[in-house]
Amino acid sequence: MAAADSAPAPSSSSPECPAAPSMPTDPDFLSCVLQPPTPSSSSRPDADYAALRRLLLRRKPPSALQHRMEWRCNGKGYVAYRNFLLRRLDGGSAHSTPSNSGRWAHSPGPALSEADSWSSIRDLRTNSGLSRTVSISSKQSDTERHVRFAEPAYSFVGMHCIFDSCKTSVTILKFGRASSDLLAYGAADGSLTVCQVSEPPSVLQKLIGHSKNITDFDFSSNNQYIASCSLDKTVRVWEISKGTCIRVVYGVSSQLCICFHPVNNNLLLVGNANKEINAINFSTGRGISKLNFDDAVTALDVGHTGQLIFAGDAQGYIYTVSVNSHTGSLSRTHKNKSSKSKSPITTIQYRTFSLVARCPVLISCAQDGNLSFFSIATDAKGYLTLICSLKLASRVQTIRASFCPLLSLEKGEFIVTGSEDANVYFYDLARPKNSCVNKLQGHGSPVIGVAWNHGENLLASSDSDGTVIVWKRAKTN
Repeated sequence: MAAADSAPAPSSSSPECPAAPSMPTDPDFLSCVLQPPTPSSSSRPDADYAALRRLLLRRKPPSALQHRMEWRCNGKGYVAYRNFLLRRLDGGSAHSTPSNSGRWAHSPGPALSEADSWSSIRDLRTNSGLSRTVSISSKQSDTERHVRFAEPAYSFVGMHCIFDSCKTSVTILKFGRASSDLLAYGAADGSLTVCQVSEPPSVLQKLIGHSKNITDFDFSSNNQYIASCSLDKTVRVWEISKGTCIRVVYGVSSQLCICFHPVNNNLLLVGNANKEINAINFSTGRGISKLNFDDAVTALDVGHTGQLIFAGDAQGYIYTVSVNSHTGSLSRTHKNKSSKSKSPITTIQYRTFSLVARCPVLISCAQDGNLSFFSIATDAKGYLTLICSLKLASRVQTIRASFCPLLSLEKGEFIVTGSEDANVYFYDLARPKNSCVNKLQGHGSPVIGVAWNHGENLLASSDSDGTVIVWKRAKTN
């Protein structure tokens, strides 16, 4: 600044002014060169004019090269790319830094006339040479597009890994309990594959024994065992480290859903097509008790205290069942209708707490596309109250959904679900309109299963072609 003020002014009596450098690099020096001639009575240039020139030069938008460098520094995430595009359109109104990458950027005014959409392309090759293209997009309503708010969104940087060894539909997949890198998935050919998704991703075990479609499975609390059920009318218990089946429990009908009791891991709860839930002793394989229902039990989950079971049937009803953690005895307490249609329940998922409901909550997903969100009255033996519902496209496949717990703790009530259009969708149930906030594109066939790992930095999705994609979430502060 001092050099700029002390630079000699061109004299009005001189025949010509000194030539300016051809490629000036110092903005202060350039501001002096661009100053107009001064009055003869003054020996110094106009200080205000010089300051204005300096201000305008410093406020020039940075080059596109700098924008692209910033995009690369932010992990090439789709939020960084969107901010790069917005800055090019708005002249620098959006900001993308490592501290807010992965979050909605704040913009004071409208920038795009259509829904925000951009793509982040990334090729991954597995051991089999599979190459796929990832496209990640987000949508906002017309009103929200005019005023963007600082809301954390599920942003992804692409695929973490792909498993494509299965040649039939992958019907169910889950991460291990309190685990970030143990993943298992069951397929329509009866196989159950256990994988490790940490670097380098690998298949640990392939459990062969079921002869038909695996409908459900669950990890024990220590991740040493898996209990699976199938349309072949059997329940099998597997020891993961050895890759062997240590117990088979035969039934009289298709076994449709299964879970370990969260408090007493020696207790297995199994729903079947014979309209009943069976409580089975894990150690002996013998039945302890059973409870009859009005139709086939297609989905179930257990509350964190182990005192309540929530089960969905093939007619769209949701039942609340009391269970004794010590004896395994079952008793039905409530029957709730999830929707007006009579469609099988494909997903029942319990969650301990919700900021929206201020109590434990439950989501149910039906095959006709109805998503229902309930509050649970624990003091009334698990009575369910419908808070909101969402109607999605009707499905032919048995497509599942899941809570997004970490995001829901900040704002809204978010869920993720597969779709028959080969996309993975994120919905905010707290928004009555335009509830879709994000989607992932990468599958080539209907997406059936979705599952989060313990830290929610990885999301796994499976499709009807047998491909499992593990998506890597962008880091947020």
